[in-house]
Amino acid sequence: MTNRRNFAPTIIASLIASLCVASPATAQIIPSKESLSGLYPGKAYSPYAQRSFPSQVFWGDTHLHTRLSADAGLFGNTLGLEEAYRFARGEEVTASTNQPAKLSRPLDWLVIADHSDAMGFAEDIARGAPNILKYPDGKFWYEGMQAGGQKAADAAVDLITKFSQQKLPDGLLDDYSPGAKIYASVWERVVNAAEKYNDPGRFTTIIGYEWTSLVKGNNLHRNVLLRDGAQKALQVEPMITQPPIGSTDPLDLYKWLEQYEAKTGGAALAIAHNGNLSNGLMFPVDVQYTGHKIDKSYVEKRSKWEPLYEWTQIKGDGETHPKLSPNDEFADYETWDVGNLDLTEKKTDAMLPYEYAREALKNGLLLESRLGTNPYKFGSIGSTDSHTSLSTAEEDNYFGKATSAEPSPKRMAHPFVKTELGEYRGDQLVASGWTGVWATENTREAIWDALARKEVYATTGPRMAVRFFGGWDYTDQDLNSRQPAFRGYEKGVPMGGDLPGRDGNGAPTFMVYALRDPIGANLDRIQIVKGWLDAEGKTHEKVYDVTWSGDRTPGANGKLPSVGNTVDIKNANWTNTIGASELGTVWTDPEFDPGQSAFYYARVIEIPTPRWVVYDAFRYGIEIPKQAQTIHQERAYTSPIWYAPKG
Repeated sequence: MTNRRNFAPTIIASLIASLCVASPATAQIIPSKESLSGLYPGKAYSPYAQRSFPSQVFWGDTHLHTRLSADAGLFGNTLGLEEAYRFARGEEVTASTNQPAKLSRPLDWLVIADHSDAMGFAEDIARGAPNILKYPDGKFWYEGMQAGGQKAADAAVDLITKFSQQKLPDGLLDDYSPGAKIYASVWERVVNAAEKYNDPGRFTTIIGYEWTSLVKGNNLHRNVLLRDGAQKALQVEPMITQPPIGSTDPLDLYKWLEQYEAKTGGAALAIAHNGNLSNGLMFPVDVQYTGHKIDKSYVEKRSKWEPLYEWTQIKGDGETHPKLSPNDEFADYETWDVGNLDLTEKKTDAMLPYEYAREALKNGLLLESRLGTNPYKFGSIGSTDSHTSLSTAEEDNYFGKATSAEPSPKRMAHPFVKTELGEYRGDQLVASGWTGVWATENTREAIWDALARKEVYATTGPRMAVRFFGGWDYTDQDLNSRQPAFRGYEKGVPMGGDLPGRDGNGAPTFMVYALRDPIGANLDRIQIVKGWLDAEGKTHEKVYDVTWSGDRTPGANGKLPSVGNTVDIKNANWTNTIGASELGTVWTDPEFDPGQSAFYYARVIEIPTPRWVVYDAFRYGIEIPKQAQTIHQERAYTSPIWYAPKG
């Protein structure tokens, strides 16, 4: 049975009291006084005292690049670590294209994840360092950077291509690799800047870098996040991919992570991203790209070191693909499926099952049944992967992937990558995304720990507040409480958790609720996505509409009618005259089989709003390319909750 409710703002707004915002009254049902009686769950008079569970959501980005990244610098990014941190904490800065830039609201935390290979190289190109100019390639890159614009972009593409094909001059690799004096000084700057801007309780910095495994143009990138400060971070230097020092094999990255923890006594984790550009390599089921068999050792190591996956970002959304989820009407969202990262290899349908989060979650159940460990038991985060030093994920304040894609009348027509095999058009870049973290406080330790335990969720940009709990006996009365999180933790587990074992019959229940971004769009619906493994070893999925706005009812085909559309393309606007400011429900799986392993995650869908291309057209007075998508429905993806048969 599905219990569907809309809740008055006085209920859910107070449920997520840490947001301290008001929202319009659009709900249709107001609980009676009788239904609210006897629900106070606190141990003290003050419901905010003596809490042991995370009661605040903190917003951040795990994936931002500055000019220290070779590609970002060559694309013309002139902003460094200082500007990136200042911008993220809410200050106004001047972008590389001399435009003022500022977030609508500060972020709470940030990871600057510059590429570890050739870190700092672009800065030295910009100043014409002699050790670079002595190489013909170095001179070409320097001249391109000095020229700016398309020449800078061409130089960056040339560098990326030579890097991916492992054709960089050996001498340059020596200067900008671990063990070199230049490289050590750059890493020290990275660590010291993070320490300088880390302000516990107000703004958190997490020390990190990006390990940029690119196998013949196929994306296997991971971001590495350290829980620790300078004292431990400076005992090591980042892992790189270029031989002979580095490796493109994730198994070797796991060795680096293990050695880091053993040497320093610290803690680290890795986050993969853009499986959609890996051409089937990101989530292997039988063998790695190296030919290494997916065995017990592989699944255990990947499970240990990769608790999260980046579901959405600038280079496409990674939840699922319409060919993998043909019955999911929201599956075709910001889809990038032409080929690999540099478009040197075309995409085939056979690659898709090993590229997307939902399919990986399903295949994880399969691998667990074979090998005893689920390597793809990951939580959900969203990040930008911006190479501008500006973490922007709002459609009306989007500064692009790289300096060449910062706001201008021409950026829609400027392809991200174009080869004889196809192109990723400029208008296809995505203003996405950010991560919401449920944590006890805004500190490095608390944020990192929440990421590690997967009590996090991804959004494509809006800062909607979402809670998702799983248990065995949630009731409507639990959600009617003004403090349902008490019941959520008391009777079950939050997003990222495992359903506790249970004797007897009965299906699991899930409590989910969402409050819209206070300056964003209303909500269309909340869905719960289920994946499971049957007795024959086959995986399945199903999407359930569990609560929605308005008085719509599903049709004969089981599909919920559209919420409507208020978008005004001409004036780059929409209205919150449809949808709901908050939604919530307690839902019971109607098709539960206690003998089948399963996962569940919530997907919150907004009403239609304009994409960033519409704001560009309105502000610059230009035409939108005919092939460009102008309207979308932004969303949030929670980390899953897993169920395993008892025994």
